[in-house]
Amino acid sequence: MNNYKVSIIMATYNRAHFILESLVAIQKQTHSQWECLIIDDGGADNTQKVITPILEEDKRFTFLKRTEDYKKGLPGCRNYGLDRANGDFIIFFDDDDIPHPQNLEICVKELASGKYKFCRYLRAVFTNDFDYNFDVQENYSSFGIGTNDISKMVDHTWPFNSCAVMWKKNCFEGVRFNESLMYAEEWECYSRILSEEIKGISINKTLFYARKHAASNTGEFWNQNPIRLNSKKNAIRLIAKNLRDKQLLSIYLFKYLTSLALSFRDRKLLDDLVKIAKPKITQKAFTYFKYEVYPMWVFYKRLTKR
Repeated sequence: MNNYKVSIIMATYNRAHFILESLVAIQKQTHSQWECLIIDDGGADNTQKVITPILEEDKRFTFLKRTEDYKKGLPGCRNYGLDRANGDFIIFFDDDDIPHPQNLEICVKELASGKYKFCRYLRAVFTNDFDYNFDVQENYSSFGIGTNDISKMVDHTWPFNSCAVMWKKNCFEGVRFNESLMYAEEWECYSRILSEEIKGISINKTLFYARKHAASNTGEFWNQNPIRLNSKKNAIRLIAKNLRDKQLLSIYLFKYLTSLALSFRDRKLLDDLVKIAKPKITQKAFTYFKYEVYPMWVFYKRLTKR
């Protein structure tokens, strides 16, 4: 198993108060063949000073500053990391989260067989201090994921969090994160990968622990940050276009994506999705009907669920 090298790509921005804990957790991985590319996005805190001791102690860590060839933001940092990665497998860790110590070992074991292009696993969340009570049992169930399952990825039935998937490096041949997106960039990127002929495995074991706080991208999205909201809307457009071009934009996915536009109360986004999908006139009329009566529609759906 140690013949396989994993490239861990970690973008960072002003996380001196969190990042060291994440790097120490990476050091504790039971699979030892890895490199961790830490890509600084132009932060103004003392991140580099804080992590200098671990950089000097463990040469598997490399600290890099995003160059001007890549746009500022998480996608640009990850693309820079992808272009510098030397591993057989790629995984993205955040600078404020904690990976399970068996994370790399278990994923590499699943991918080493050659049957799968990616390994998806479960993620848990925590706030404040982390409870280091890891489940180290090696028994878990699993199931396969193919292109026919893309709807479950797009509608988050099977969440594809950026830090909850290990990929074979060749999944990113000709594929990069869209650097114009400041939120939902992995959702958009991973939907493009899954729209190709690809097969992966999903294992029912928690291998990553995400720290929840208001300063995260997700926290800002739920706090109605306009940059994050507009990015999610643009990601919806891009996903719809790609699925249409690959002839994978089913009626179900059209309904799901338009339901997001309805929840945003964004007529322009709804118009764009209709232009992209070109649904039948009855479906188009019903979609706009729901937009006009949306508050009553939500009330009706709640009643029917009860």
